[in-house]
Amino acid sequence: MIQPDAVDTHTALRICPFCEATCGLVLTISSGAVTSARGDREDVFSAGFICPKGASFGQLDGDPDRLTAPLVRRDGELVEATWDEAFQAVADGLGAVVGEHGGRSVAVYAGNPNAHTIAGGLYVPLIIKGLGTRLTFSASTLDQMPKHVSLGLMFGNPVAFTVPDVDRTDHLVVIGANPMVSNGSLATVADFPGKLKALRKRGGRLIVVDPARTRTAELADQHIAPRPGTDAALLLAVVHTLFDEDLVDLGALAPHVTGLDDVRALADGFAPEVVADHCGVTATEIRALTRDLAAAPSAAVYGRMGTSTVEFGSLGSWLVDVVNVLTGNLDRPGGVMFPQSPVSSAPRPPKPGRGFRTGRWHSRVSGHPEVLSELPAAALAEELATPGDDQPRAVISIAGNPVLSAPDGDALSRALDGVDFMLSVDPYLNETTRHADVILPPPPPSQSAHFDVALSSTPVRNNARYSPPAVELAPGRLDEPEILSRIALILYGLGPFADPALVDEQVITMTLAKETADPESPVAGRDPEELTAMLTAGRGYERRLDMMLRLGPYGDWFGAREDGLTLERLKAAPHGIDFGALRPRLTEVLRTPSGKVELAPAPLVADVARLAASLERSADDFVLIGRRHLRSNNSWMHNLPALAGGTNRCTLQIHPLDAEDLGITDRARIKGPGGELEAPVELTDAMRRGVVSLPHGWGHDPGAGQRVAATQPGVNVNQLNDGLTLDPLSGTAVLNGIPVQLAPA
Repeated sequence: MIQPDAVDTHTALRICPFCEATCGLVLTISSGAVTSARGDREDVFSAGFICPKGASFGQLDGDPDRLTAPLVRRDGELVEATWDEAFQAVADGLGAVVGEHGGRSVAVYAGNPNAHTIAGGLYVPLIIKGLGTRLTFSASTLDQMPKHVSLGLMFGNPVAFTVPDVDRTDHLVVIGANPMVSNGSLATVADFPGKLKALRKRGGRLIVVDPARTRTAELADQHIAPRPGTDAALLLAVVHTLFDEDLVDLGALAPHVTGLDDVRALADGFAPEVVADHCGVTATEIRALTRDLAAAPSAAVYGRMGTSTVEFGSLGSWLVDVVNVLTGNLDRPGGVMFPQSPVSSAPRPPKPGRGFRTGRWHSRVSGHPEVLSELPAAALAEELATPGDDQPRAVISIAGNPVLSAPDGDALSRALDGVDFMLSVDPYLNETTRHADVILPPPPPSQSAHFDVALSSTPVRNNARYSPPAVELAPGRLDEPEILSRIALILYGLGPFADPALVDEQVITMTLAKETADPESPVAGRDPEELTAMLTAGRGYERRLDMMLRLGPYGDWFGAREDGLTLERLKAAPHGIDFGALRPRLTEVLRTPSGKVELAPAPLVADVARLAASLERSADDFVLIGRRHLRSNNSWMHNLPALAGGTNRCTLQIHPLDAEDLGITDRARIKGPGGELEAPVELTDAMRRGVVSLPHGWGHDPGAGQRVAATQPGVNVNQLNDGLTLDPLSGTAVLNGIPVQLAPA
């Protein structure tokens, strides 16, 4: 006799949406619930690798604290409502604000998870466009915006990510990153431990530059521990040494680079002997680091949060690639290369572009310049709370928790209480969404399709993978594309109950009209209606994705290439399609006015004076940095029993000798520019002396709605930060290298 559960149990493939590694998973599903997850050995990108986050897929998917129905505020309380009631409340509340003050009075905050969903990639921009608002904020200015700025200024293309070719490099230098834990960031790497083993097997070396002896640093051939926030000065000393010792060799890049003499002149005042004391790294170490880089058959310098979320984040991000250029390691195998996303535009003939600029508008209160159409997340609270003309009147938050992730969350929490209307699209009642008037919860990830729209631009190997929903959408639930489409319909004046497919069809119509009118497009001159009829049947997001794949570099160009990529062909390859190792394509990505790599962009050159002045400042006694844990990712994974506890704790890490000098034992009081906290102490000689570390994403409020997280709430490190110190070129909050005072609790 067949047991009922044997009939009801099956497996399904799914790409993990929890971090940038994008590993392939095999889910076991029983009675509609995910009961386990393991790595997909046939996945073309991750080949079976899995980390604790991916293994906990079932717990996150079935978290009993996930909202299953919309919440609407009535008489001051958030209560469950039907979808029709919730969307009517959105139409009424948002409509009233927009009707009186205009769409530009609505602020939008988009959180980190939007980079991991189809909905976040395709529909959030439509909401912002529908509002016509300039009040756009995101986790980018708490993370990677300096890299966008440096790429934009150097290459004219702020999303031309330079990714280390870890599969072929002979010499990998990692600065301010911990890929053994993060599995790469702005460099999508599944199984970094395996990549490191392969590097060693072929005789390569790993150098880590980080003030803490992280898990990656423990495995490095060499660990250099500078003072936090001094990466830009150290890198400029590397540049100085390359010129000083005649080690510059652009190789094949030479015809494509301008500004070499300007960079040489900038580096004149940054000899290793000048910056050594400031960085806390000897001149001998800096020169040896430089010589090894220049001598390696191939080398890749990769920097991340430690070079980004600091006072000179844009300079540090720029200098990482300046070093890659000067050693001839840009755009060549084994160096840093440009991945080719399957949903990017098909290559056009090389030609000069318009370049990249910032500051097209400025924030109302402090005058921060716009960057990539965004204002600094650290400025959201003051924008909301400061009366005056053009004061924001409403907020839409999508998959974000800035009360925990942005500086001075208490001030933001108070400011959110003062807006006329707030809408949140989020699966949880958390420290931010509890202020909302309406919360619209998307379904669990097993019930959603997956394609990495944003992260397809950063893998270390070109590929395409698509996961249809692994579990049928629960009765009465809406998927996230429909939720966001309905919000867009409200903003475009069609009301919340119009057909959501109208949104996708309008995008398809406009896109194909533009493509067919472009003489350099692979579908130039063709009939848009004919192309529309060729798209796959199905949900709107699938039709749009099919269109993007067909128009992309691997696409079938709507029948013009017999073996080209379509969504149906991608579905027929459930473990993904491998397009091979990264290949040189510099001329395809350049969009600068000169048509060359502009090595010395004026805004970055001007900011070097500020860096030079910092060399004269006396060092702070103690500075604070963050840290990442393998079982954690920002603020939204502390509610899972499998990931909570153990070493994943909110502790202040401090060197034992520093603790002894200060008389600190089990608990410490930490005072920063923005406030004061107490935290349990973890003694470890992995920390450089004078440096302490608290992890990001903690400080959970027991009254918010995540019961497991509430049992170990930790403290919100961002309460130590007043949010007044930003990298001026990118608007990114300085989250690392914050001066603090320490005392026994």
